[in-house]
Amino acid sequence: MALARAAARGAKGLAAAGLGAAGSAALGYGLIQLEARISRRIVGHPFDGAPEDDGIYGAAPGQPIRLMVLGDSTAAGMGADTGAQTIGAILANGLAAIMGRSVQLTNEAVVGAVSADLIAQLSRALGREEHFDVAVISIGANDVTHRVDHAVAVRHLQRTVRYLTSLEVPVVVGTCPDLGTVEPIPFPLNHLLRRWSRDMAARQTVAVVEAGGRSVSLGDLLGPEFEASPKIMFSQDHFHPSAAGYARVASAMLPSVAAAVDAWPEGAVTDSAPEPERGEGIGALDDAAQRAVSRPGTEVGPAEVRGHAHGPRGRWAMLRRRVWREVTDL
Repeated sequence: MALARAAARGAKGLAAAGLGAAGSAALGYGLIQLEARISRRIVGHPFDGAPEDDGIYGAAPGQPIRLMVLGDSTAAGMGADTGAQTIGAILANGLAAIMGRSVQLTNEAVVGAVSADLIAQLSRALGREEHFDVAVISIGANDVTHRVDHAVAVRHLQRTVRYLTSLEVPVVVGTCPDLGTVEPIPFPLNHLLRRWSRDMAARQTVAVVEAGGRSVSLGDLLGPEFEASPKIMFSQDHFHPSAAGYARVASAMLPSVAAAVDAWPEGAVTDSAPEPERGEGIGALDDAAQRAVSRPGTEVGPAEVRGHAHGPRGRWAMLRRRVWREVTDL
């Protein structure tokens, strides 16, 4: 723990010096180098890779729904015990159950990927399948931990989403998770990572919606639950989600993925008028992005007002809080 004590002493010293914003940035840059070494020692490398989850889910006649998954180790499922426990597999099984159709999952996510890697993943996926019915992307954590410039990272994400939407493939992006909840990461790095994660998530939301996709906020939805139950939600490396953690992530994304392919039964989820009492509504995209970061499970997607996609403050966006509503009339 000598490194941890050194990091703490460095933080106190800089704080006592009364450094402002520039000093905070310098503090973050210096500490991330030192504390990352601490975290890597604690986390370790217990996994050889992510389980294989490509394949057909559900048993039904007819053409399967084709689901593409892109992203980093979370999208790949590192930390899951079996291929059936990954986000992609859970989404595929969920769609198959809702639609009564089989789902073909093509997962090109790569452990350690950053946003700049998405285009190569997309190219590989399109080399395997000519067309997809829906694409799911989970990315951003490695951009944050590697200190990739956020503006650069979201440009790569936006380029990928825009290309997919130009092919008429609906896209749902799970925004950057709250890295401040990762148990081995010590103070004050965890607070810096939380701030950087939220900034990345807000920027991702704007980029995704401007490119025609939908985003789902994961950080604040997952953060408190992962923080409260780390032994359940995290895998044995204390960094990647466990099977229970992946189930929670997928449950947050499934309603939006199902809505993107018009899969929900009538009355379960609607794209009609928003419900203000549930925090839903249409507003400026930059406001929507900030609200999504601070509110769990928020979906943000493109919207129009009187036939116009843009208003005085830029792009219009729709906030939704999708839940499975009980069907009372059979």
